[in-house]
Amino acid sequence: MRVNGKTADPADRVAPGDVVEFEVPEAYAAAATGEAIPLEVVYEDEDLVVINKPPGMVVHPAPGHHSGTLVHALLGRGGTWSAAGGETRPGIVHRLDKGTSGLIVVARNDASHRALSAQLSDRTLSRTYLAIARGRMKTDAGELEGAIGRHPKDRKRMAIVATGRFARTRYEVVEKRSTHTLLRCDLETGRTHQIRVHLAALGHPLAGDTEYGGGGPVEPDRPMLHAWRLRLRHPRTKAEMSFEVAPPADFAKFWASVK
Repeated sequence: MRVNGKTADPADRVAPGDVVEFEVPEAYAAAATGEAIPLEVVYEDEDLVVINKPPGMVVHPAPGHHSGTLVHALLGRGGTWSAAGGETRPGIVHRLDKGTSGLIVVARNDASHRALSAQLSDRTLSRTYLAIARGRMKTDAGELEGAIGRHPKDRKRMAIVATGRFARTRYEVVEKRSTHTLLRCDLETGRTHQIRVHLAALGHPLAGDTEYGGGGPVEPDRPMLHAWRLRLRHPRTKAEMSFEVAPPADFAKFWASVK
């Protein structure tokens, strides 16, 4: 995209009389096709599936990610999936960032999708994360609040902004070491990049999170964030369900390397 003949920047402001030119990207198929991608299934029945997502896997197709996503892997498993999230997100009830590992629940049918989405809204579906933050935190527990919205100058990032949506993260220190802190984080809301933004605002960005200040020569190559525990009510039986998965090898290896 160009404004007045110059390559546009997302932060540019336009004025009456400016000339905006753009090229339409080549179209691609919106609906994903199944791929034979192995998945670690923690639980499965006719209504839902709980997956332990590996770090590096994108959840659903998007520009730049037309194959190899969790959606492609789900479709490769066969069976039916909820269509409530749209044709590019069959079964997807909630997301995990590409670099985040751990538990994610997907819906086999629309009724399950609606029920699980309602639990997300009323906060009865709970998600607890393990996180390695930079620095030695002074307090052992607390709540982080700050309205989260798009960064005013970088649309790929999120930030605490006055026009954002309310967000609250509860945290508890598991262990402190000289240069990093291991935390448990509970989401009371589910905003994009919520834990990453809140910890960065506190001055303790996630180790390996180069987007929010967590990079460095001895840092890992992804944000150290793992969806450790998932609790929900079964959408059909209403039974209380709880799942936990240990962090992957890179997470454990990095924490072991911290003095």
